[in-house]
Amino acid sequence: MSRSSQQWFARPDLPDDHYVDVDIYTSQQVFEDELQNIFAKTWKFACHESEIPHIGDYRALNHAGIPVFLIRGEDGSIRAFVNACPHRGSKLVTDVRGNAKNLTCFFHLWTFNDQGRCIEITREDGYAQSGVCKGEQGLRRVRCHNKFGMLFINLDDEADEFDQHVGNVMDCLEEVMTTKPLEVFHHHQITMSANWKQWHETNMELYHEWGHIVNRSTAIAADGYHNRSWSIHENGHGTLDPMEVSYDNYKGWESRTGCLLPGLGPGELRLVDLFPNTTILVRATAIRIDTTTPIAPGITLLEQRGLGILGEPEEDRKVRVKHHNEIWGPLGRNLAEDVIFVETVSETHRREASKWGLFARHEGIKAQDDEIMRAYYRVWGRMMGRSASNPLG
Repeated sequence: MSRSSQQWFARPDLPDDHYVDVDIYTSQQVFEDELQNIFAKTWKFACHESEIPHIGDYRALNHAGIPVFLIRGEDGSIRAFVNACPHRGSKLVTDVRGNAKNLTCFFHLWTFNDQGRCIEITREDGYAQSGVCKGEQGLRRVRCHNKFGMLFINLDDEADEFDQHVGNVMDCLEEVMTTKPLEVFHHHQITMSANWKQWHETNMELYHEWGHIVNRSTAIAADGYHNRSWSIHENGHGTLDPMEVSYDNYKGWESRTGCLLPGLGPGELRLVDLFPNTTILVRATAIRIDTTTPIAPGITLLEQRGLGILGEPEEDRKVRVKHHNEIWGPLGRNLAEDVIFVETVSETHRREASKWGLFARHEGIKAQDDEIMRAYYRVWGRMMGRSASNPLG
């Protein structure tokens, strides 16, 4: 039967980790605390190494409200720095990507090399009295780690090492992503009217796959779909047992039997979720990497990258791009539907037309069990110092 207003807003009669208060998506204070307590202290996927292949290539991004750039140095190593001149704070890199032998601030022309050392101060003699000198004016370095060609950064000098942070959750990707060199062949971004966590939820809460037209035919209908188990890892990460997707169940589509990525069988699907906001999806012939940049409580920049084999024959690449775009491209049968899902949810949250989100499914930690969500928000709560079911106290 329908419910009254009092009944609608009443706290669910469930364990605390089985539901969340929508304030975690809409509160400005929660958002600011997330930037400080989660994003500024965890590892963030920045880009793939193929995006900065040459000496001097750089890639800029915003992380936890801080502008950062990665650059490949003369020694071939990739380093990351805060994108701010130590003189007056102007951004050194103003384009998203480019190439620079040295980095010169356009404001006062201070110059830095690819290792962050200040190598030129305009009219340096003027600083003789105050003692400002090149040797003490280097850029602020940011920790950077390369995992299977994926570049991760961390603003916290005291945070755990990357491999300690992720444990063995990425082991199922090693053969796929390291046997042959990979490259990004597709980069798409979209600004969504939704909270960043709502997108990451779509990569964990597989119960929503009933809403996907293609997935209902190709994935849910495949043998063994519901029998796969989640592996819940420490620090909010998770991975799901592989399965074979039956693409030929959808009219007009072809099976994924050729151009397979290393270590994969026909139609094979693998998934890895990394806390707090990165997902790696592997579908037989292509890889997708999702990551988000929180802009405001209800505004999120989503970036999606498609990866294939570096230097492969043009005919193979055409097949790979086709398979990628059918599901994952901007006009595919996944991205647009997921954006609709999260934006409509976000709309009801803004004025608390809805108040609670339920993660109460139990299926023995199989594919559509919500334990991955409950585990994720337990880690969220630990880092935030509050429960996701009562975030404002």
